[in-house]
Amino acid sequence: MADHTTGHHRPPRHRLRAGLAALAATALAATSITVVALTSTATPARAAGLSPFDIPGRGATVPFVEHEAEEVTHTGTRIGPDRRYGTLPSEASGREAVTLDAVGEYVEFTLTRPADAVTFRYSLPDNAAGTGRDASIDLRANGTLVKAVPVTSRYGWYYGGYPFNNNPGDTNPHHFYDETRTFLGATYPAGTRIRLQVSSTAQSPTFTIDLADFELVGAPIAKPAGVLDVVTDFGADPTGATDSTAKFQAAVDAGKAQGRAVWIPTGTFTLWDHVVVDGVTLRGAGPWYSVLGGRHPTDRKRAAGIYGKYVPGGGYTGEVRTHEAGGPSRNVTLRDFAIIGDIRERIDDDQVNAIGGAMSNSVVDNVWMQHTKVGAWMDGPMDNFTIRNSRILDQTADGVNFHTGVTNSTVTNTFVRNTGDDALAMWAQNVPNVNNSFTFNTIGVTILANHLVSYGGRDIKITDNVTADSVTNGGGIHVANRYPGVQGPTAVLGTWTVARNTLIRNGNSDYNWQFGVGAIWFSALNEAFQNPTINITDTDILDSSYAALHWIEGQTNGINLTNVRIDGAGTYALQVQAASRVSFTNVRATRIAQANPMHNCVGSGFQITQGAGNSGWYTANPYCGPWPQPQWGNGPTSPPPTSPTPTPTASPTDPPPTGGNLARGRPVTASSSNQTYTAGNAVDGNAGSYWESANSAFPQTLTVDLGAARQVDRVVLTLPPGWERRTQTVAVLGSTDGSTYTTLKASAGYTLDPASGNTVSIPLPAGDRRFVRLSVTGNTGWPAAQLAEFEVYGGSTPPPTTPAPTTPPPTTAPPSGNLAVGRPATATSHSDVYVAPNAVDGNAGSYWESANNAFPQSLTVDLGATQQVSRVVLRLPPSGTWQSRTQTLSVSGSTNGSTYTTVKASAGYTFDPATGNAVTITFAPTGQRYLRLTVTGNTGWPAGQIGEFEVHRS
Repeated sequence: MADHTTGHHRPPRHRLRAGLAALAATALAATSITVVALTSTATPARAAGLSPFDIPGRGATVPFVEHEAEEVTHTGTRIGPDRRYGTLPSEASGREAVTLDAVGEYVEFTLTRPADAVTFRYSLPDNAAGTGRDASIDLRANGTLVKAVPVTSRYGWYYGGYPFNNNPGDTNPHHFYDETRTFLGATYPAGTRIRLQVSSTAQSPTFTIDLADFELVGAPIAKPAGVLDVVTDFGADPTGATDSTAKFQAAVDAGKAQGRAVWIPTGTFTLWDHVVVDGVTLRGAGPWYSVLGGRHPTDRKRAAGIYGKYVPGGGYTGEVRTHEAGGPSRNVTLRDFAIIGDIRERIDDDQVNAIGGAMSNSVVDNVWMQHTKVGAWMDGPMDNFTIRNSRILDQTADGVNFHTGVTNSTVTNTFVRNTGDDALAMWAQNVPNVNNSFTFNTIGVTILANHLVSYGGRDIKITDNVTADSVTNGGGIHVANRYPGVQGPTAVLGTWTVARNTLIRNGNSDYNWQFGVGAIWFSALNEAFQNPTINITDTDILDSSYAALHWIEGQTNGINLTNVRIDGAGTYALQVQAASRVSFTNVRATRIAQANPMHNCVGSGFQITQGAGNSGWYTANPYCGPWPQPQWGNGPTSPPPTSPTPTPTASPTDPPPTGGNLARGRPVTASSSNQTYTAGNAVDGNAGSYWESANSAFPQTLTVDLGAARQVDRVVLTLPPGWERRTQTVAVLGSTDGSTYTTLKASAGYTLDPASGNTVSIPLPAGDRRFVRLSVTGNTGWPAAQLAEFEVYGGSTPPPTTPAPTTPPPTTAPPSGNLAVGRPATATSHSDVYVAPNAVDGNAGSYWESANNAFPQSLTVDLGATQQVSRVVLRLPPSGTWQSRTQTLSVSGSTNGSTYTTVKASAGYTFDPATGNAVTITFAPTGQRYLRLTVTGNTGWPAGQIGEFEVHRS
């Protein structure tokens, strides 16, 4: 984890392995130019270990196809498998690669899909000075030279202890690999042979190739109408020859002032400093076309990056210049460009990250981040921040870190590889992190620390991710009270959901502790866990390098493992080094290296509750003794089924289930798609992904095939929750045969507003349809059709966010008792999934929460008709993790929904878990249809919060 003063166990220096020293000596040896072509026979393609892209339904949806070098035809030397820290194969994907060390040697990939671009991962040796070397390697298509591609080791090879240095004379060399990308110059069809071939060993004695990612990038995104252009309007230099920082800053400042998006055209732009954004959209022609980079030539702590404003007293405690102050920034969108930096060392105090500062209600979408210190180090407090559909590669430290008071924020559908520290992290230093999530991400090769981790935090979600190949001092998923400022209210609290993750070759040896770290591990170093609920479900832990599950450093509790598959572990199924209370249900372990599957030296301090279905991991007589050497390669070679996740979609001619969203997972087509925003995103059940049509090309259509004629009477359209308000003009059509369509709903404007969940429901005349089509002819927010979810319902089946079918319509009086339960409720704002209807759903465990730091806020319920009322009861969730707090609020009422009178003047009401976290407010009987709470303060959290809003007659 970057930007901190406490190292990862700060290891003592120790003797370099003899084998690695020999490797380094060979790499640095002078070599002569060889001009004789290699004539040896090529090694044919063969299968290797599991790839993170082998797992269906989990991880990120990426635009490329990955090919491992060791699996394809080559004439080099296959290295590995080896998981020992400090060896070249240990940092390769799958722990294997191919080394080319003579002219003419090659690795040859055969395209399985058309491609016009490639990113390949490779390693060159360092030079004697530790500054790296430059070389080139030929790229050939079907034997014909396409180009010589520059490669370098300037961004790799770190030495010594944390936070590391560039001195080859020190111990612990690591971070060997880098990546480069290039266009192929044409679109090559499937079946084309793309070769990386050595033309000279004068600049580098060896070229180690790990993998290649091939993709079809296509043309750049067209410039939308009405934007400000950093080049034509502000004079930025698209050649990169001069510093454009001031030009970009002027552009984004003008964009905020004028309410206009700022456009980055095709080009490579040099920035010597941060560009500070607030209340503006900054977007480009695509991450392969619009590229930001650069670093100040003398002030090396200044470099290219897009930053929000810092929050006074927040997570960042360094120098704050005037234009960086007054955060958080709000309503920022960063989209469709790349930040490829020039950071070659790790200095944690330097703010040389791709994205940083604080941004609330903001989105980073389809941004490529490479060669910076951290992809996105976000210093809160801040709220409702999303990174999605992005790539984070080759960082000297973390991929992402949500640091200090980050709430309701997420990283989703993002690919991360080759980070020098935690890939995706949350660190609740001094201010709680609450309700953040890491979902549907794919992470490959994390050099130091963990793939996924939260240091403290409340109500954290880590779901549907795939992780592979952690190298040292960490594991796959880490839940911990560790690092400064993580204790008390910032510690591990609330309900954690860790579900549907697949971990491949996770866990490793800690070079200071001198024993293995588990694939999933728990630590209470700073303080014991205070009874959180940590649910780990439907998870596959495959081919772990050491133990699959690990407890260390202090007492933990509240951990529940259900439907967990452990298949292959280098040492144990369970490694117990600290007390805990854990429940196991349907946890199955196979292919564990040690005959005794459990290492436990704390005895009865590790308390196990067993449910049904467990096997392979439990023994009444666990081992306690010296650490065994790991035995690797015990895991599966083909992916396990990812059940009990939803059943795979039936074939197009089979009907879907009769209830719920009929469109989810069904075949879907669109008239066009923009880059990775394909039609399938609109029926995948993930509101963080979305379909976007070609820009500036209305009309556009999106059509779903329900598999058979189904009763259809409503569609629900959704955009990602962090997006700005916009109105799309949409017609709905239906067909039974897919050729003849009739209009079900004439074209009209539908407003998607984040204040109401960015969702609209469109009722339709009931009838049987197999194909349902949306025709979009306008969008006030962007010149394209955009949908995150296209849901179809029939037979009065409600969407998940609407009241139950038995709820009376708004004009019918509800029954006696709690008059508000199930009634329509609205709010001035909400945070993430904490929407107004949660306060009237009869479940005090769910709740409404307003936008943070934005009082006053109101919550209004419609009783359906004027009722005599004299009492409201307000509840917060009863869980002990909700501390006592006082909310200042008033109650007002209305008979028509427009004119309100005060029913109860503003006062402070204390919610105390010792008395059920409920307050009762009485007032003189009054006839009202609408009851409104107006909240102006909250001592426990800077927002209005209500678990249940009850209204009673007496």
